[in-house]
Amino acid sequence: MANIRSMIARRLLLGLLTLFAISLIIFFATELLPGDLAQNMLGQAATPETVAAFRKELGLDLPAHIRYLNWLWGALHGDFGASMATKRPVAELIASRLEHTLFLAAYAAAIAVPVSLFLGVLAALYRNSLLDRAINALALTSISFPEFFVSYILIVLLAQSGLFPSMARIDASTTLAEALYRSFLPALALTLVVTAHMMRMTRAAIINLLASPYVEMARLKGMSRMRVILYHAVPNALAPIITVVALNLAYLITGVVVVEVVFVYPGLGQLMVDSVSKRDFPVVQAVALIFAAAYVLLNLTADVLSTLTNPRLVHRK
Repeated sequence: MANIRSMIARRLLLGLLTLFAISLIIFFATELLPGDLAQNMLGQAATPETVAAFRKELGLDLPAHIRYLNWLWGALHGDFGASMATKRPVAELIASRLEHTLFLAAYAAAIAVPVSLFLGVLAALYRNSLLDRAINALALTSISFPEFFVSYILIVLLAQSGLFPSMARIDASTTLAEALYRSFLPALALTLVVTAHMMRMTRAAIINLLASPYVEMARLKGMSRMRVILYHAVPNALAPIITVVALNLAYLITGVVVVEVVFVYPGLGQLMVDSVSKRDFPVVQAVALIFAAAYVLLNLTADVLSTLTNPRLVHRK
């Protein structure tokens, strides 16, 4: 277990360094945007004195590295500053939106993970059959379409017929049943995008293990093909499967921007797009950093779980 603890510590340190590098990119990328932020917010009719006073109020008169350190120190304490558009604390704006985004990601994951594992095992069980080819064809078709295209197809097929609403409007007063109903189309759009990758990885991992000596021995003992796959192949294929599932869960959290915009879903993606259009940089920087932190954390989780499910890495000689 000492090896596991040291590996986790190294991965955690690497994740923190990655987040630090990402925070540098996020902050200074906004600095490279053309135009004067204070001038753009006040308009061309503003006098130089008014612009200078507004720059001082926003802290734009300070050197870039000082503003970055102040922003990073505040972010470490959960203080991302105030929104330039609404003057409300950024953390307050993000709190409710983050809850909605996590709900949508969990909703999509609850559908995508079981379906992809089931289809992957089924495709491996009937390898090279008509069923296997049909599952792969559907998977490749769904993964080839971008999210916005899948979303619009679902709107045409399911929303215009009146089965589901085309706009997923939820708030604090929405019940769980209503939230599940209104969020079904965006969750389905995310599910169709990520299921194919997880299914194909599950299929490939199981097929790779079916040629192993212990699997051949299990077959020689008279075990059925389904029992061999479920009790011998799947447990030993968990490492690559967990890795790809964790990566796709990270995508569900960070890749919801387009889907949320199409369905007008009140999540972080919609907030980010609205903030970009308003040049509300504190909100954009905070949301981008949260997305990066979620992706790094889920990658770390994938590394740890894939190691723990591999006996050769846990019990090294």
